[in-house]
Amino acid sequence: MGSFLNVVGLRFRYESGVLHFKNLNGRSHCPRCKSTLKWYELVPVVSFLIQRGRCKHCKNSISIQYPLVEIVSGLIFFYVPLVLLGSGNMFEIIHTAIWVLVFLTFIVLAVIDYRQYLIPNSLNIWLALLGIGDVVAKNAMGNFGTFEGSALGHYAALFGLRDNIWINHGAAALIGGVFLGLVFLITRGRAMGLGDVKLAFALGLLMGYPDGIVALMLAFIVGALVSGGLLLIRKKKIKEYVPFGPFIVLGATIVFFFGEKLLYLYFKIFPAF
Repeated sequence: MGSFLNVVGLRFRYESGVLHFKNLNGRSHCPRCKSTLKWYELVPVVSFLIQRGRCKHCKNSISIQYPLVEIVSGLIFFYVPLVLLGSGNMFEIIHTAIWVLVFLTFIVLAVIDYRQYLIPNSLNIWLALLGIGDVVAKNAMGNFGTFEGSALGHYAALFGLRDNIWINHGAAALIGGVFLGLVFLITRGRAMGLGDVKLAFALGLLMGYPDGIVALMLAFIVGALVSGGLLLIRKKKIKEYVPFGPFIVLGATIVFFFGEKLLYLYFKIFPAF
């Protein structure tokens, strides 16, 4: 799956879309020397290690993205069910399957935005549809009011909007979309693209309130730290664009896996009372 996601992300062309056959068709080859790769050069992670991160033909280095995406894809199939599966009822399994698809989509989205500075509308629409499907599944599970529907656990109660799951997720989509939309308008698209605004809306439908908002806050914090670091080491200039989509993905990932622990540490350092 990780190898396939690499192909989808690297071969994406705006004119033809994400899963167009024309993009995905054809043998894998080295992006430098264009040599067609044999099957034993395409074994996930293993081939990269055996070849010491270099093309067998031209000896140029292979991007670390290839094994990284393969490893992360494997971890998704292990850790997402580990976090979400409990009783194993049908709606819980659907909820888990949806989030596996969400994280696999996040990988493709991050790769495309990192390399081409855009987020395809089709991916944002797909994430929004997954969000609606997940709301249906969580509503059927009937545990939304017990805070199990939030990655922030009982801390979600501090932010309100826990009476109705549809209002909760709709509000998160609206708040996130409007906030990033204002940033887009005020900066005239210099701070982020319209695709980021649409992603914030989809993220709200997926994660609900306050999870989606906390994910966006973390995205801004991590984005500022990374961008500042790139400026310091002169990898980027002040006017150069840094794609924001990967930071939104990272923020959502942190909240999903560590949200409750992060808030526990925050309130331990800064007590509310």
